[in-house]
Amino acid sequence: MINQLGQVMLYVNNQDECKAFWTEKLGFEVISEEVSGPMRWIEVAPKGAATSIVLHNKELVAEMNPEMNLGTPSLMFYTEQFDQLYRDLADKSVTVGEIVELPAGRVFNFADQEQNYFAVMEKK
Repeated sequence: MINQLGQVMLYVNNQDECKAFWTEKLGFEVISEEVSGPMRWIEVAPKGAATSIVLHNKELVAEMNPEMNLGTPSLMFYTEQFDQLYRDLADKSVTVGEIVELPAGRVFNFADQEQNYFAVMEKK
């Protein structure tokens, strides 16, 4: 039986720029960086997180697996420091959306440099 989500694959155009985005703008850590033949993958995650994001080269994966869905997954991150995170991302010139009040809590979205959008929800 499945009991945990281990990794999310994120297919990107520029792995180095995306690595910089996740580590420098969001404070994620590089868990591993591997190369096997033409394939290179970079695993990043918040410190201590159970789930990580693996950055793959979109063009290379498309060549190897033409039928594969390479769309951006819809990810919702949680934070206990919602207002601080919103300010920090805006101060770092990250595209952030308006804060929206939902029944489950406050939410905003943000985009990486490739215009992939993700969401953050306040968790107290």
